Amino acid sequence: MALIVQKYGGTSVGNLERIKNVAQKVLRRHQEGDELVVVVSAMAGETNRLIKLALDLTELPDLREYDALISTGENVAVALLAIALQSMGGKARSLLAYQVPILAGGVYKDGRIKKIETQKIRKLLQAGKIVVVAGFQGVDQDGNIHTLGRGGSDTTAVALAAALKADLCEIYTDVDGIYTTDPNICPDARKLDKISYEEVMEMASAGAKVLMIRSVELAKNYNVRLAVLSSMVDLPGTLVVKGDKEMEKTIVSAVAYDKNEVKITVSQVPDQPGVAATIFRSLGEAHIIVDMIVQNVSEKGYTDLTFTVRKEDMARAKKIAEEASRKLGAGAIRIDPNVAKISIVGVGMRSAAGVAGQMFEALGKAGINIQAISTSEIKISCLIDAKYTELAVRELHSDFELAKPPALKRPKKKSGK
Repeated sequence: MALIVQKYGGTSVGNLERIKNVAQKVLRRHQEGDELVVVVSAMAGETNRLIKLALDLTELPDLREYDALISTGENVAVALLAIALQSMGGKARSLLAYQVPILAGGVYKDGRIKKIETQKIRKLLQAGKIVVVAGFQGVDQDGNIHTLGRGGSDTTAVALAAALKADLCEIYTDVDGIYTTDPNICPDARKLDKISYEEVMEMASAGAKVLMIRSVELAKNYNVRLAVLSSMVDLPGTLVVKGDKEMEKTIVSAVAYDKNEVKITVSQVPDQPGVAATIFRSLGEAHIIVDMIVQNVSEKGYTDLTFTVRKEDMARAKKIAEEASRKLGAGAIRIDPNVAKISIVGVGMRSAAGVAGQMFEALGKAGINIQAISTSEIKISCLIDAKYTELAVRELHSDFELAKPPALKRPKKKSGK
């Protein structure tokens, strides 16, 4: 007997037929003898529907009420799955965050799990029940709901696996593993048998909708075994593991893209010490995550300061930028939501030269202009016009020969990273 934590995403429970399919899959596994804790997201599209309701009322809803609203999608999903399991003869019990409880805090809309009380779950497991837990939500000491950020059900699942010392955490989605890029853009994308925690974290930060980055950090920190599989078909998935020397032979493992970025430029900022701190300190205090930053200094003592944030933070970031501009005596604020971030990821980049040059050359040959660049040890990202997203992904996937077996891939040039 093994203790397994499973997580099913919104597409896996997108309608009643899919909920029945998940229930059958869970019940078979339980009948084989495994103890199961099942984490469920809201039905596909439900969270977006709830967000739209709030934004139709006001551009800047109160974040406590916002979290109280958007967490309700998970309440529906866990109850429906428990009902489906019971209708098939299974013993199931659904739990919301406050019923576990999953204790969370920090900022609304992007809360952090602080502690999970496991006694109730263990008692239910000992009674032979399948425990169905609402993902995405936690509760603070005053009973306020804190959602865990988009994709937060992954974090719920991994945190539960760590707290329960589960044998395995399985993340079920609508794809059968992690691919070298989005198969909808590149039909020849190759499924990876295994990938390192570090690569998955970089892919997540680059926009790949494989796993939420905080969930992978938790898995790495607590040594939680992770598997990414499909709820639609019974096929082997992708294992997320520690990196090894064999994996480092592959220079670039994947291409990721993110269209959920908006570019904000504060023009004619005085070129003086501390001006950047004025802007970014205010953004930080508002809990707005800044991704890429570019500063262009002119000869006239001014600079244009450009940065990117998530689209859902655009209105708040614009307001902060306008206030900072007035305080600094800067110029106009320009907003460009029509951008995308394109990234290549691979642990092999640490010891390889020429990767950046090859990436920039491939984009240049395709006629794609680079607006900003950021790098890490194992990732290179470029900001481009959103209309070239699919072209960029295809060109980079082809240029780095990601459809081929790993042993055949080598960087073409040796000039810089």
